Formats: sequence, structure tokens, C-alpha cells
Amino acid sequence: MDNNMKPNTGARLDRLPTSGIQWKLFGMVAFGLLVSWSNAIGGLVLAQLAEIGWTNNNISAVFSSLTTAGMFFGAFIGGIIGDKIGRRNSYMLFVAIHVASMVVGAFSPNMTFLIVCRVVMGFALGALLVTLFAGFTEYVPSRNRGTWSARASFIGNWSYPICSTIAMFITPAIAPELNWRVQFLIPAVLSTILFLIVWRKFPESPRWLESQGRYAEANEIMTSIEQQVEQSTGKVLPPIELEDKGISKKEVQISYSQLFKGELLKRVILGSFVLIAMNVVQYTLINWLPTIFLTQGIDLKDSVVLNTMSMFGAPIGIFIATFIIDRVPRKIMGSGLLILIAILGYIYSLQTSITMISILGFFLITFVYMYVCYASAVYVPEIWPTAAKLRGSGLANAVGRVSGIAAPYAVAYLLNNTGVTGVFTLLGGVSLVTAGIILVLGIETRSASVEDIGNVLPETEKQ
Repeated sequence: MDNNMKPNTGARLDRLPTSGIQWKLFGMVAFGLLVSWSNAIGGLVLAQLAEIGWTNNNISAVFSSLTTAGMFFGAFIGGIIGDKIGRRNSYMLFVAIHVASMVVGAFSPNMTFLIVCRVVMGFALGALLVTLFAGFTEYVPSRNRGTWSARASFIGNWSYPICSTIAMFITPAIAPELNWRVQFLIPAVLSTILFLIVWRKFPESPRWLESQGRYAEANEIMTSIEQQVEQSTGKVLPPIELEDKGISKKEVQISYSQLFKGELLKRVILGSFVLIAMNVVQYTLINWLPTIFLTQGIDLKDSVVLNTMSMFGAPIGIFIATFIIDRVPRKIMGSGLLILIAILGYIYSLQTSITMISILGFFLITFVYMYVCYASAVYVPEIWPTAAKLRGSGLANAVGRVSGIAAPYAVAYLLNNTGVTGVFTLLGGVSLVTAGIILVLGIETRSASVEDIGNVLPETEKQ
């Protein structure tokens, strides 16, 4: 192939039938999401550290807030790095940083040193999540891109129950002084295995290579993928007609400043609000639901039971999303789920019966996690041009993280002054505002090609 001829990787990827190559790529992305559970063990580690006198409520608050700050900078800076060095290299880089910070953190001599390591863990994890969710959209066909992303989210969200189960088994057997260190070393070992798999098996995104003008490399990887598909299916792929028969146009390069202009600015606003709603609603319910139960007059024992029953809605919600995400228009699904959450949340806040609280709580969490899957794994990662995919997604994720830092203070104020109804009025208001923004500013991406979605710059702004 002429090195100056466009390889048209988008059209070639979109025509591929479902086969082993997509499942292999999915497996490597899903495994990465599953084993990167340094954030999921935060509360479990703090419990052990409190037992040995390393932390108290104030120190734990610093530990948690600086973790979130690290994830903020990871999403923001990681997106810039990922668009610069590519999807494969950024995947390996952020996994390596994550592993190193967990191993060093496991041997921390004191709490201050551990908190510093925790910031680095947060940075690596924030960058890794952006790389995996946004980058994965470039590898799969447009017709079922949402389904693949939702499946990855479903697998990744099992990290919470898995690490909790591991902690439950090792806590009686290992003293607290060593227990928390082991909890960091387990995901570090699993992530090391992940790094070796990615290094050996994970290809660079042909779409990213094409966006960088590296046509020969893009074509080489694309040809290898096509050969694997033909071997897997036993059928010859249909030919495609190349857009450019001769010398191709220069690929569009997008500067960071262009994210704050025109159509891209609209997408930054859209993506930011979609993730603000996700963070405010999801983390409020995860962190405050037991306290909300107590405020409603439910005793501690029943509160724990109700919280556990409600949280079973999380994996069920994501599981349902995997089946419907590519059947419902994106704008309708996102806005519809937010309206349902707002209405159901308000009704839920008025309940006093344990039976009704448990039933409505289960359905509320189910809808919330359907939206979490939609927002973080599918919609926000796919609304960007390939040349700025990780920077755009990273910026929106960073803004969403800020809302997650601010929301607990608002929730605490409302719970103290207006009660449970005030809290759910806040969640409902954020949900309804975001639903309106999706309907007004949202773009329809279901089944649209990555190239069509990314065609946003007028000719005068193309570099």
C-alpha cells in the first residue's frame, strides 16, 4: 500500500462481523477495568488503618479527598498524554504507574507517605479510566459500539464486590498491620499480569494512527485484524471502496484550545453535565444512603440490610443496559433515565415503610447504574473526534470529578436543614437540568461511525 494513501480504518473496522478479535480486545479492556480496584478498596483499607491507629476521621477525609484530586488530574492530564502517545502506550504507562504506586504504598512507613502514594494511585486510575473507556470506542464497529462498552462497564463494576469478598476472607486470617498492605499488593499483582498481556497482545488503535498520518502502521494493524477475522469466521470480508485513490488530504489536528470553541465547546458542556449528574447522584447514594436511612428513623441493623438490598440494583442496572444501549437513541435514553431518577427519587424520599423503601430503593439504584453505564462507558467517550478523544473525554471527566468533591457538602447541609426530601430535591434538580441539556445540546451517536461523529471542525479551523 502507498504510504500516502488513506487506509480508511473506520470503514474497514465498521464492516467487521463480530468475531474473536473483538472479544479479545474486550477481554483486555474489561480485565483492566476489573483489576484496577485501588479506589474500591479505599474504605476497606481505612478501616484497617483506623484499627492500628494510623488514621481518624479527619485524616481519612484527607486520604479520600486527595484520592479524588489525583483522579481529577489523572483524567485531565491523562487525556492529553493519551492523545499524544496513543492508546496502547498510554494503557501500559498508566497501568505501570498504578502498579508502582500500589507496591510502594503497600510498604509505606507512615500515613503521610501512604497519602502521597494514594494521590499517585488516583492520578493513574483517573487517566486509565479515560484511556480505556474512550479508547475502546475506536476498536469496535459503530453498529454495536454501545453494547461493547456497556459489557466492559458491567465487568469492571464487579471489582467492588470482588475486593470486598477478598477482604472479608483475609481479615480474620491476617492482622490489621499487614492486612491493608496485602489489599494493595493483590491488585498490584493482577495489574502486573494485565501489563504483560497488554504489552504482548494489545494493538495500537488503527483509527488513532490514521488520525496522526501514520498510514502504513495503521494499514498494517488493520490488515492483521482483518486476517484474524477471516480466519475466525471462515469467510472473506467484502471489499471496501477507498475514499482516496491517490494522495490523501492532511489529517485534521485539533489543539487543546479548540475544545473551547464552536461545536467542540458544546460537546465539552454536554459531556461535563452528563458526568456531573452521574457523579452527584451516584456518589451521593453510595456514600450517604445508610445515613439517609438512619435519618428516616430506621435503626443501624436494618439500615445496613436495606443498603445491601438496594445496591444489588447496581450490577442488574448495568446488565440491563448492555441489552438496550444500542436499541434506544442516546438522547432519549440519557434524558429518559434522568427524568425517571428525578421522579422516583422524590417519591422515595417521602416513604416511611421499610417495605416501600427497599422496593423503591432497589429500582432507583437500578436506574442510576443504567445511567452510570450510559454516561461513563458509552456516551461521553464516543462524542469526540479521534484526534481529541482522550483530551475531550478527560476534560469532561475532570469537571465531573469536581462536582463529586463539592456535592457531599451540599448534601450534608440539606440533610441537616431540610431532611431527606431536600437531598433528593437536589438530586432531582441536577438530573432534570442535565436531561434538558442532553435534549438541547446532545448529538445522536447510536450506530454513527466514529468518523461522522468526529466531523466537527469547519474548514477554516482545520490545521
